Amino acid sequence: MADTPTKPGSTPMTPQKKSGSKGAIILIILLIIAIVGILIWFLPKKAEYTALVKEKEQEKVELQTELDKLLTEHESIKVKYGELSDSLAVKDSIIQANAAEIKQLLNYKWEYRKVNKKLTLLRKITQGYVHQLDSLYTVNRDLKEENEKIRQQYSQEQEKSRILAKDKEQLIEKVSEAAVLKAYNVTATGIRYTGSGREKTTDKARKVEKIKVCFTIGENKLAKAGIHEIYMQIIRPDNVTVTQKIDGPYTFEFNGQQIEYTTKKEIQYKNEDTDLCLFWAKKSKTEPAMVGIYKVRLFSDGYEIGQAGFELR
Repeated sequence: MADTPTKPGSTPMTPQKKSGSKGAIILIILLIIAIVGILIWFLPKKAEYTALVKEKEQEKVELQTELDKLLTEHESIKVKYGELSDSLAVKDSIIQANAAEIKQLLNYKWEYRKVNKKLTLLRKITQGYVHQLDSLYTVNRDLKEENEKIRQQYSQEQEKSRILAKDKEQLIEKVSEAAVLKAYNVTATGIRYTGSGREKTTDKARKVEKIKVCFTIGENKLAKAGIHEIYMQIIRPDNVTVTQKIDGPYTFEFNGQQIEYTTKKEIQYKNEDTDLCLFWAKKSKTEPAMVGIYKVRLFSDGYEIGQAGFELR
């Protein structure tokens, strides 16, 4: 067999070169098959991993939402109960510490079961907190109601005592008034003296020398027996009290004030009718008395006991 002629300038292919090219092709094919296999295995796993990450993120959001809800409700409860919640400050600090720990777990590496367990515990603590507040509120409300009842009873007793005291005071006042001396049949007349020294009544201002006031102190078994002072006040037509003003001030106390009197007399009262006459002598024998209507008032033991009037012309 004749040799195959070669073209000028070409290198004939040896068997070693052909086998090396074939091995490289096979290696490339195997590599491609391996890559395809890896991709076929990895792509479902990647989708599964992505779904798992998404699920964990959703769980984290749900746990965070539940935690926020618990804290919001807790703050709302504190506001609702106001100052009453201050008595559970220690319990509140425990709730805040647990919430802070859960937040820290959610922000860093976390496990659903661990966080969920702590949330469950926190939920129980907040429920206990609310239960305690309810109990405190109930006790506080009952105490307030009881205090209000006591206050009302106390007010009612005070009102009863006030009424009794007022009744007693009124009774004492009535008894005191009943024990006051009373002057009856009070008469006041002007007196002049005749040449023989006899008294004669007159209403002439230029002739009158003395004013005679007679009356009866009535029987009163409630009045105190013994010595009583009777004050007589004669008031001129110009509203000035007639006084002697010789032996010092002619005044006595009446209704918290010092008032002037014309004359006074001590009597021995024996709880029976007592007839009396008091006199006022005109100081000047030459100067006539004032013309007009005079008023006479009688007093004893701080009370006004009688009145009368007369006129000089």
